[in-house]
Amino acid sequence: MKKFRFKLETLLTVTRRKKEDAERAFAEATRQLEEERARLAVYLEEMQKAQTEYTEQTKAGKRISVGRLMTYTSYVNWKRRQIEEQQQVILYAQTERQKRLKELLAMMSKLKTIEQLKEKRLQQYKEELLFEENKMLDEIGLQLYMRKAGA
Repeated sequence: MKKFRFKLETLLTVTRRKKEDAERAFAEATRQLEEERARLAVYLEEMQKAQTEYTEQTKAGKRISVGRLMTYTSYVNWKRRQIEEQQQVILYAQTERQKRLKELLAMMSKLKTIEQLKEKRLQQYKEELLFEENKMLDEIGLQLYMRKAGA
């Protein structure tokens, strides 16, 4: 009997590669999201530091010049804009990560289906092989019986 050959082996190979690509894309999206979150944390820390410095100066009773106050206000407003923009970037990165996760799950499901089909086909092949072997053994047994009966 012929050796087992799965007719969809090429599809299985391609699907495995696509799953690996989807895994890499998901990992990249996750890494990008973490980088954006870290960047937001830096912005928040810088904002907090500026607010703490301003609070310390006002509590100490130091006079703050109008120029310095304007610079502080301008800096704080700039930081707020940076933080807001970074929050939007994070939302986009989260959406991208979710999209990549869905793609990965779809590829995993497709791969699992094809692998199950291959396993089912292999089982059928084994059953057919066993049937053929039993048929051949029956024929040999019948021939031996006929020889003994004829002798």
